[in-house]
Amino acid sequence: MNRKRKSREYAFSPRVINPVKIKRVILFAADGQIRESTAILEENMPWLKTEILHSPQSVMDYESGDPCVFLFDDTSLAFIDADKIRARNKDAILALLSFQPFVHCSPPQAAAQKYPYTAKANLVFAVSGDEFILHKVLPSVVRASEDLLNIQKYSRVRRFIFHIIDDEPRWFSQFLPVLYNIIGQRADVMITRTYEESLKFLFGVEDESQIRKKDYLAQGRGDDVVCLITDIFFPKGCELQSKAGLDIIHLINTYYPRIPVIIASKAKEALELRNLGFILPKGDPGSLEKLKDYILSFTGLRDFLIHDSEGQEMHRAKDIYGICRIVLEADKETPQGLKLREVLESYGEKDKFSTWLYMHSYRELGDRLRPRRGRGRQLIALLKRHLQVEIARIARTPLVIDGEKIFSLRDLHTALHNLDAPRIQPYSDNDILSSWLDRKGYSELAEELRPIHGSGPKLCQTLIQIIEKWVNAYEQRRLSV
Repeated sequence: MNRKRKSREYAFSPRVINPVKIKRVILFAADGQIRESTAILEENMPWLKTEILHSPQSVMDYESGDPCVFLFDDTSLAFIDADKIRARNKDAILALLSFQPFVHCSPPQAAAQKYPYTAKANLVFAVSGDEFILHKVLPSVVRASEDLLNIQKYSRVRRFIFHIIDDEPRWFSQFLPVLYNIIGQRADVMITRTYEESLKFLFGVEDESQIRKKDYLAQGRGDDVVCLITDIFFPKGCELQSKAGLDIIHLINTYYPRIPVIIASKAKEALELRNLGFILPKGDPGSLEKLKDYILSFTGLRDFLIHDSEGQEMHRAKDIYGICRIVLEADKETPQGLKLREVLESYGEKDKFSTWLYMHSYRELGDRLRPRRGRGRQLIALLKRHLQVEIARIARTPLVIDGEKIFSLRDLHTALHNLDAPRIQPYSDNDILSSWLDRKGYSELAEELRPIHGSGPKLCQTLIQIIEKWVNAYEQRRLSV
């Protein structure tokens, strides 16, 4: 590569939401189904090392410097000392796979009163033979454990958390496999089960009266939330109250109006809140497919949508080039341009541009735009300048794999043929391939690659086949234009 081209290159900074990965899974369970579940993890998460322990003492003596998750059933968790396990393993998450119907549908206080061992676990999930099948639930348990570890201790990426508020573990077991399939490695999930836990996470306070309006952004993790998915009924204080969900929604609408709210409930009270969020009737046929469309459209994960004040779609952009075209349209002295400028002002106030940019790996541009405010033509000039500068850089921002610089889709296809699988693995696991492709404008290919996981030659072959298909498709499109 000549010196002139090299001097104009820009570094690609991937958006890695989980810098620390779960590497070990330790199973201690009386239930044979759980003990035999290592095959499930090896198939779905081949990078994990799984171990089965057979006595409470062996679990409490276990020590590893790796991030790990301990999986227990109802019988085994009752016999272990959770404090000892955490003292020996600084990056450990304890997860309960419960077969108890009462635990499945109870808030944490009620479950702990009847079954005290449940309070030892960081996360509680429902397992049953018919409804919550282990092979569907288990990969989500490990992923949720990894998310929790990173949110609490390691990750400081902006706008990367889906916050779920629900007190019933059966909902997590049903819903998380669906949600993780939608979001891939682009976002984490944080679960809270009470009003107090939720308030502490979002605002960093014990009581809503402690929220400081002048600097609430510096408290809690609310500014990192990209979507709130909440039930109406969950504990507030010592009572199960419908007001708890409504109170959280009002706080979000007051302090974080950019955050889309999904109200996951079949209760009749939910229908009265339809003006405050998207209503997801739990268990209704087709509801989860509607949820997928909503999440992809309103959290910055897929297209950038422009809606007018009545909620009608005005414009849709698949990539940064499309967003720039919308901004140029708003720059025109036409009735349509004036209306679009007014809509874009509200989008700027709600940080919708920066949220989409963060989710599509334009971290630096998101940071530059986020604190800026403007109105009318001042806003349009600001957006146009920054977007055009970023677009000019895209062709000069290579993906670097094992020292090899990749500038085009053809380059990537060739590199995958020549590189060993272990060198490719981290780029797939951490969504780096898809993030770089997103920036290049190949959003459809990026979306297809996101669920791809695995290892070894099979992973490489899968990536090669998918990319080859899209190389041909994109080339045909260019020829037909």
